[in-house]
Amino acid sequence: MATFLSTMIDRAKADKKTIVLPEGNDERILEAAEKALEQGLANIVIVGKPEEVAAKGFKLDGATIIDNTQGELRKEMAEAFYELRKNKGVTPEEAEAQMDDVMYFGTMLLKTGHADGLVGGACHATKDVLHPALRIIKTAPGSKLVSSFFVMEVPNCEFGDAGTFMFSDCAVCIQPNAEDLSEIAVATAKSYEKLLGAEARVAMLSHSSYGSVKDDDTQKVVEALALAKQKAPEFAIDGELQADAALVPSVAASKAPDSPVAGKANVLVFPDLDAANIGYKLVQRLAKAEAYGPITQGLGAPMNDLSRGCSAEDVLGVIAITAVQAQEA
Repeated sequence: MATFLSTMIDRAKADKKTIVLPEGNDERILEAAEKALEQGLANIVIVGKPEEVAAKGFKLDGATIIDNTQGELRKEMAEAFYELRKNKGVTPEEAEAQMDDVMYFGTMLLKTGHADGLVGGACHATKDVLHPALRIIKTAPGSKLVSSFFVMEVPNCEFGDAGTFMFSDCAVCIQPNAEDLSEIAVATAKSYEKLLGAEARVAMLSHSSYGSVKDDDTQKVVEALALAKQKAPEFAIDGELQADAALVPSVAASKAPDSPVAGKANVLVFPDLDAANIGYKLVQRLAKAEAYGPITQGLGAPMNDLSRGCSAEDVLGVIAITAVQAQEA
């Protein structure tokens, strides 16, 4: 059976897109760029000083390497940023200085059509990736919220779709309210079906299953479920469900016997960022799962964050996913 990564790579190759990597000083990024070029899955733009990138010793023939500290393209990006933000009080001098930030410079390359997608965050915090995304790229038409997911591939796992899941939201929304949770659930269902090509079965997770505990936290999930069903009745979404009820058929038969999702969920929507971030990292480390992401959803262009603990293989996976997202844009 093809792995998720191999499927993404094959799809990326079929309609090659240009992906910008702003962190040309990070060897994991350069190793992933080398692999992406070798496999022909994307055109690669690297932000960094050409001589410093070359000194790292990676085979990057075919990559475009852009120095954000000087040159005509820096000037062009600064002018474009000024035009975007002058009504917010940004001066030409401030716009020029902002291009010293590789994440802002890379985001402007995406905004101005020099790239189709962006992958960053190997050496930047999530906020440093999302801030330029929200200021420059902004939300997609019809989207109320930017959120994220991880694609989790758990080896030797009988649950989900042969061990493949999406976990959301593991990186962006810290304390989502019921409206936010409903948006996350619907967006992740759409992302699952677009990327995985299979029916999404979405579990709204809680410490309660079907009213076994009643408190403010469980009520938030109940309200989120009602909103999600109203917004997108075409998706199989259910809750509130404990994690074992969402995943294990025998437990589901006891705790939620009439659920269309319990016991077979492949999308897990966590009630807050604490639970989601802890959950994905436990599965990644203890179950030796592959964790691809965080992948953003709801932005006007594909721009994805990386965990600062990522490997080059993780980066390659996110490059492939971003390229496939760009095909859908």
